[in-house]
Amino acid sequence: MAPLNRRQFIKSGIAGITGAALSGQITFANSALPPENHKIPQVSLGQTGIKISQIGLGTGSVAYNKSSNQTRLGMEQFVKLARHAYERGLCYFDLADSYGSHTYMANALKHMSREKVELCSKIWTYPNGSDKIVPVEQSLDRFRKEIGTDYIDILLMHCLMEPGWTQSRSYYIDALSKAKQDGIVKAVGVSCHNWEAMVEAVDSPWVDVILARINPFQSNMDGTPDAVNKLLGKAVKNGKGVIGMKIFGEGKNVSVEERERSLHFAIHEANIHCMTIGLESIAQIDDLVERVSKTL
Repeated sequence: MAPLNRRQFIKSGIAGITGAALSGQITFANSALPPENHKIPQVSLGQTGIKISQIGLGTGSVAYNKSSNQTRLGMEQFVKLARHAYERGLCYFDLADSYGSHTYMANALKHMSREKVELCSKIWTYPNGSDKIVPVEQSLDRFRKEIGTDYIDILLMHCLMEPGWTQSRSYYIDALSKAKQDGIVKAVGVSCHNWEAMVEAVDSPWVDVILARINPFQSNMDGTPDAVNKLLGKAVKNGKGVIGMKIFGEGKNVSVEERERSLHFAIHEANIHCMTIGLESIAQIDDLVERVSKTL
């Protein structure tokens, strides 16, 4: 992937957090310092004990059939993208079994210090008693082998869309608790796509981390920005680590003004510790780092 000039426009803008690729044009930020002097800072992820980069590289843009816009770049370009993100301070990588990004990350990880990287992956879950259940231990062994790591920093139940999951997914809760006890994962939690599921997560003592949809435009969210932000504020008070997604509304809010507003909202107003964004090019990474540096 050839690097673009800082004044060029990028067609196929920054992708929404673990969601669909954005459309539109993205201009490069002007800065008094060379872009390589700016990096994304590290923050504490609630009371998990995990230090994580304030922005992570999402790998699930337009994900289907265990592929995504990031993996469809091909192995060589994915590795270049991930390495550049790492060099710019994006040391948190948002993966999932359903994205097909594990093996791609394994190759990128060969060029990084594992101790300086935070890996989040997600497991698809089914109600207790479903014949689709595969032993969690077996899935986690496969995940770690595919990624090439002995442990996973954050493991989430993927895309919860209904209430009552603390009962209907008790099998996974028990198995993931054991994995955490055994040091296979450092923190456990949920990715929410439903208001009631998120309310349940905020109050659950089992949950360490919540991945939630939030932006100032109420695009692809589970409630109004005020309501979601208030609920996530309760999560923070409860000691949860809160990660934001859909910061740009899954591609619906991509004008320069909307992106600037979204980043300012996420960094200065939203009750989140960090966020994940599905970037697809080195130019997009550099543009985002510059904008975040200005916002900070």
